[in-house]
Amino acid sequence: MNVTPGISEILEIAKDIESNGARFYRQAAENASNNQIKQALLELAAMEDGHLDIFEQMKKEFARQKKGHNLLVHNNEAAAYLQTITDGSASAHIKNPIEGLTGNETMKEILELAIETEKNSLLFYIGLKELVPNTANKDQIETIIKEELSHVVALNLNLTLLG
Repeated sequence: MNVTPGISEILEIAKDIESNGARFYRQAAENASNNQIKQALLELAAMEDGHLDIFEQMKKEFARQKKGHNLLVHNNEAAAYLQTITDGSASAHIKNPIEGLTGNETMKEILELAIETEKNSLLFYIGLKELVPNTANKDQIETIIKEELSHVVALNLNLTLLG
């Protein structure tokens, strides 16, 4: 039986996505021989840290206001969407990009994985945006969505540097 996660659990997943992303970019930067790619990866890690802070503040705000436990009930389509992505389980997180890395990946493979991971994050955040009740939170998530889109573009540009 699937249990619909509450907004607190959904925001925890968003925090995990950003934390995992930041760690992934830092690890990839350590392995980058191209200084331009290395710097770009470190900048992406810093942006992911900023997103993590935003989601942490949102989670605290919902907890303080005692909101969020039933937000998913009021938006059935967004709830179904996020439930599909998380398999309906608060403990089912979007795949950590570091998992499965062997250390033998080429920089091209790492950048391709990063692009795929960013796309998955975008899908999650689009659903999350539909759940939050106030404009300020929607605007924050929209800003994150735009930044994640810019990550895909930056990663793709770095991919072209590799030839």
